[in-house]
Amino acid sequence: MKLQTIRAYTATISWCGNTLIDWATGSAKLYGDRPVPANLPHYGSQFNAAITSADGQYAFICTNLGTKGILLKNGRQLREINRSYYQADVYEYPAAFFVANGRTYLAHCPEEYCQLDFEDVETGEVITRVEGRDPQDYFFSRLEVSLDNKWLISKGWVWHPWDMVLAFNIEACLQNPLLLDKTDKYPDVTAEAGVAGFINNQEVLIGAVHNSDLMDEEADNAGALQPGQLAIWNVETNSLSAPVTVDGVFGNIFPIDDTYTWDFFQFPKIINYRTGEVVDQLKELTTSEQTSAIIHHIKAQQIVCSPQRDMVAIYTGNDQISLLTR
Repeated sequence: MKLQTIRAYTATISWCGNTLIDWATGSAKLYGDRPVPANLPHYGSQFNAAITSADGQYAFICTNLGTKGILLKNGRQLREINRSYYQADVYEYPAAFFVANGRTYLAHCPEEYCQLDFEDVETGEVITRVEGRDPQDYFFSRLEVSLDNKWLISKGWVWHPWDMVLAFNIEACLQNPLLLDKTDKYPDVTAEAGVAGFINNQEVLIGAVHNSDLMDEEADNAGALQPGQLAIWNVETNSLSAPVTVDGVFGNIFPIDDTYTWDFFQFPKIINYRTGEVVDQLKELTTSEQTSAIIHHIKAQQIVCSPQRDMVAIYTGNDQISLLTR
């Protein structure tokens, strides 16, 4: 992998195509060639996380361990967004854009920490706010949407705490929002599966990190995933591949293609998840100990992967961005 350093006063980083943008401080484009609006407002350095819609028109900035967010259109405020105070200072803010029927929606949790909702970005209508919602006790976090906008996964947690990945069929949930309260799409493992990312539109790479636990060591599915292993979860069929033991520790993965994944536990790595081999690493660049959505106890950097997944930007908070290229 190749390392490039960008020095810039910034608060947030997010990708729009091959362009890296800061929406919070008005500094806008940090890297790349995509035009961005000029003379953007400065929203304040208290915002330290951001996402951008696929078309670049909308963005969302937030305090990652807080309750406040701002929804933007072309860099200018549409409205404020909030989440529940409950444990907000413990885990990452849940938010993701997706497109359905030609409209852009924000998936987030405006009502309760455990209730996932879909909000029409333009109108502000929360279209999943219907009678009969009965959310389960689950903390949504690190939301991610497949490239075809069919599936949404949450890399959140339940009380103990216990990391757990869930998947939702977006169109089905639009038709029946009650499906957001109880999904049958989750890996059939007894391990604490806290890391995950889309490989393609149906397959998700999941992992149980080295210091995670097994809920039941004697269960029939105990061998489906063990601490220190990765496996491929097909959300369409709800099936798992044979697990692979990684030659080293991992904890913060971003799949690249059908063979390799980035990992940023302690330092950047590229792992062949078909064999478990660490094929490249950069030990001189220190990254955090993050292995979960729960990050209140560590200094976790902003780490964002480009849509093409060939570049990753890391912002450490000292006006320095590390840009990694395969």
